[in-house]
Amino acid sequence: MASVHSSNEDLDTKEMDDSQGGTYIHKVGVPPKQKLFKEFMNTVKETFFSDDPLRSFKHQPKSRKLVLGMQAIFPILEWGRNYNLSKFRGDLIAGLTIASLCIPQDIGYAKLANLAPQYGLYSSFLPPLIYAVMGSSRDIAIGPVAVVSLLLGTLLRNEIDPTTNPEDHLRLAFTATFFAGITQATLGILRLGFLIDFLSHAAIVGFMGGAAITIALQQLKGFLGIKNFTKKTDIISVLKSVFDSAHHGWNWQTIVIGASFLTFLIVAKYIGKKNKKFFWVPAIAPLISVVLSTFFVYITRADKQGVEIVRHIEKGINPSSVKQIFFTGDYVAKGFKIGVVAGMIALTEAIAIGRTFAAMKDYQLDGNKEMVAMGTMNIFGSFTSCYVATGSFSRSAVNYMAGCQTAVSNIIMSIFVFLTLQFLTPLFKYTPNAILAAIIISAVINLIDFQAAILIWKIDKFDFVACMGAFFGVIFASVEIGLLIAVSISFAKILLQVTRPRTALLGKIPSTTVYRNIQQYPEATKVPGVMIVRVDSAIYFSNSNYIKERILRWLADEEEQLKAAYLPNIEFLIVEMSPVTDIDTSGIHALEELHRSLQKRDIQLVLANPGPVLINKLHASHVANLIGEDRIFLTVAEAVSSCSPKLVEEA
Repeated sequence: MASVHSSNEDLDTKEMDDSQGGTYIHKVGVPPKQKLFKEFMNTVKETFFSDDPLRSFKHQPKSRKLVLGMQAIFPILEWGRNYNLSKFRGDLIAGLTIASLCIPQDIGYAKLANLAPQYGLYSSFLPPLIYAVMGSSRDIAIGPVAVVSLLLGTLLRNEIDPTTNPEDHLRLAFTATFFAGITQATLGILRLGFLIDFLSHAAIVGFMGGAAITIALQQLKGFLGIKNFTKKTDIISVLKSVFDSAHHGWNWQTIVIGASFLTFLIVAKYIGKKNKKFFWVPAIAPLISVVLSTFFVYITRADKQGVEIVRHIEKGINPSSVKQIFFTGDYVAKGFKIGVVAGMIALTEAIAIGRTFAAMKDYQLDGNKEMVAMGTMNIFGSFTSCYVATGSFSRSAVNYMAGCQTAVSNIIMSIFVFLTLQFLTPLFKYTPNAILAAIIISAVINLIDFQAAILIWKIDKFDFVACMGAFFGVIFASVEIGLLIAVSISFAKILLQVTRPRTALLGKIPSTTVYRNIQQYPEATKVPGVMIVRVDSAIYFSNSNYIKERILRWLADEEEQLKAAYLPNIEFLIVEMSPVTDIDTSGIHALEELHRSLQKRDIQLVLANPGPVLINKLHASHVANLIGEDRIFLTVAEAVSSCSPKLVEEA
């Protein structure tokens, strides 16, 4: 058999005549060595600058580079040049539509965060304006959202009771918002956006579903007119509080108002879902509900009969809150911790929403720009009495269906909120809390995605465990426990996949030279005297010992079967290395140990199709010489033809 070896010669595939079989054996090419600095810079580029953000700056004059730099920071300068009346018409309709939806929602979400109603409206005034200038999504509608409001409210209440110390509670909310913005902007500037991908889709589905049920249960206080309600969020405590107050704490007038308008909102949502032309019906239904219920309570004076009402919303635009943020003292660390958690969840939700609508409209969303935009708006928001704002799925969906063309729809919404704060807040005095509860319940229903959970079950059972772990963690423990479970299970899955990679036994597909997994292709036949194993992962310190032991277990099992069937023993072990993208020092040692173990059994180790990184490291460590350069082949078929020429002749 001709000698097969890797060398530093030309990279093109070369062929040598095999004197025994008359077949051609191809060399495994060795790429030229890169300089250490160049290799390091390439790694950094692929890790942090995989989207090549400076591509548009190449070969441009300095003046043009300045313009491109400004457009990169403020995308409105790019798309604003082509803005026209036709686009404005679509944005105007979309902006007014989402404004009618956001105003009642904002008042309700502020209550979820244990804040006064005006703070929800403040958070839909300034942040959308900043996002419109700096954001890269055309469809995201910015403002408070249910899940982040609940999370923030829960974490804040764990530190400061909003009823006994409302001033410090509010200050901590602004502090947490400031640090949420710092976290988001830092991730974007340092291009660390890939970190949010560590929270798997399955975990997010479970967390959102659990949070939706928790939010809906929290609304039973306003929906049923209960005055003494538990401060805990788990389902057992909430239901116990509800039923304990059933005989004396429920208010039937409140229930009638809440149930009537919840039915109206659900019917409106059904109409909009059934016929896309009526998308505006579920969008405007919350505002209609607020107007009608407020008028009804005012003329009947139902508030005198125990119906709880909003009573007072501060008039005027956002006051400054810079001096209220904790920059020193014990609450700084607490604000930082809460801000990081809330900021990450807000970012995860916003990026997921942005990517969804970007894919639907076929344009690219720059994740790092989104993070900087979100961070900036929350930093400035914390200075102007806002709490954490992000992309809202319900509002973004309405924005999309209403025909928004650009982020100007956020500006229109912001202007409408401004007018509400300046002139209309006194009109909300008699708005019943029951209607706000009904609006929130109807909004969060969509967060429970049964179809996604069923699909997760069908595709990946481990993902389903992550989904259900996050779901039950939220509803039976707390939001933060559910989030911790979601993150833990996501990391556990990554660790499991890294430390226990898949391996497979390969067989020959009849009448071909193709070798595939014998479990997937039962008709594939094993090669007499040869065992072929494929490793489906990079070989690192975390899995190298497992891979070595797994291969030896494959070998022991195979030898037992051969011995029982009185068939020839294994003489060659071929390791298919196409999926092995990298190997570290521990992996090299594992290969050496595998080679020595096989030598003791008179079995020859053979490698097939090692990639450029792998072959370089095999030569640098002299493992290529240890195994034998004539035992490293381009394909499994060529390795088999050299190890078992009779099979080739039979084929």
